[in-house]
Amino acid sequence: MLAHQIMTSDVITVGADSTIVEAADIMLRHHIGGLPVVDAAGNLTGIISEGDFIRRAEIGTQRKRGRWLGFLVGHDRIASDFVHEHGRKVGEIMTPDPVTVTEDAPLDQIAQIMESNGIKRLPVVRGKRLVGMVTRSDFLAAVAGLDRHAPNPSVADDDLRRAVSAAIGQASWRPYRLNVSVRDGVVSLRGVVNSDKSRRAAVVAAENVPGVLDVRDSLEQAPSNPPPEEELGGGDFVSLQQEPPTRDDEPL
Repeated sequence: MLAHQIMTSDVITVGADSTIVEAADIMLRHHIGGLPVVDAAGNLTGIISEGDFIRRAEIGTQRKRGRWLGFLVGHDRIASDFVHEHGRKVGEIMTPDPVTVTEDAPLDQIAQIMESNGIKRLPVVRGKRLVGMVTRSDFLAAVAGLDRHAPNPSVADDDLRRAVSAAIGQASWRPYRLNVSVRDGVVSLRGVVNSDKSRRAAVVAAENVPGVLDVRDSLEQAPSNPPPEEELGGGDFVSLQQEPPTRDDEPL
């Protein structure tokens, strides 16, 4: 299987000029642990995750280094940490040039990249343009929906997946984090809906696409509170933890 056959196409994004408060609000409202950062043309420029909000001056978690530790770390690292802990714009605290894959990347390659880089999601790009996201939960869904005796998704299934995604993707009631997979004409829908009416609308829209034989509804109701980070697939980029200060590190 390839990236485009399991990826989430309806990716929530943010701009580099957005404030970190706006980014945090989007992540909380949509129950996601990270946001790709794109420019006006939809080109990927970075990514911001929950880990980028751990060390922040507003909440008193910025690094506090003594004279000797600051000397060992170096001025450039201290300056970089200051920007990350005090920056007000997404572009100031995001991870630039994140690791990406293309739509035709095989799943074994994606798994290797995730493991070797210690990340939980990978942006999928076409050139520089963001077209999807593959997360660890997408692998889980792929395995859960696997029929050992069924063939891999065909070209017709891929065309059908694009048609279903288009039928749902532009609607105001569309699920967020929408993931559409098709095998042998049977459509599986994953994502988060705000109401049962939105769920039903998504299912009906898929049923009305010519060629769809059946629709399997795996859409979830939005929780009242965000789920734990592990469920969100957050924390892609982990900041180095501050070591406990020693007596020599205490400010003079």
